[in-house]
Amino acid sequence: MSEMKEHPDHPGALIHESSYVDSPAKIGEGTKIWHFCHVLPGTEIGRNCSLGQNVMAGPDVMIGDNCKIQNNVSIYAGVTLDEGVFCGPSCVFTNVNNPRAEVRRMDEARPTLVQRGASIGANATIVCGNTLGEYCFIGAGAVVTENVPAYAVMAGVPARRIGWMSKAGARLGADLVCPIDGSKYREAHGGLERID
Repeated sequence: MSEMKEHPDHPGALIHESSYVDSPAKIGEGTKIWHFCHVLPGTEIGRNCSLGQNVMAGPDVMIGDNCKIQNNVSIYAGVTLDEGVFCGPSCVFTNVNNPRAEVRRMDEARPTLVQRGASIGANATIVCGNTLGEYCFIGAGAVVTENVPAYAVMAGVPARRIGWMSKAGARLGADLVCPIDGSKYREAHGGLERID
């Protein structure tokens, strides 16, 4: 019977015996790495994260505390996930805009930053070189081709803003007041900001 075990090089982290963690890597306490994952060298994963089945991270990837990465996600060099990011099943990150199998272009890799609390839906694609603002919500299957404002709800191909989402994860109405916790927001600088 296969099982999760505390890794001797990463105290407090539970790593399934079918997964590989290359050195050097850092994995925070309370993090769980499930079946068939691969953490490549230079990758840092924060505390209390969950990497679902068949996740690949690295090399040299930064993943903040409290991130949840669902099954079948590859996080390539150049991608940074701040704290509390949710990556839905099979969402996709890219790192080069014009790849060719016969032309090496890794020196042209473009960084992608996913800011705190952002959620990326299942099968969404995040084209490299863009920043996803804090607590934004990328709908399932969307293709993000440009920077995303904080708290924006994005959907479609290419993705367009169709509304705003609160930190608590509720769609905001015209009054920009969260129906879950009563927090208030206002539009500013092309995005949304919390005002209480």
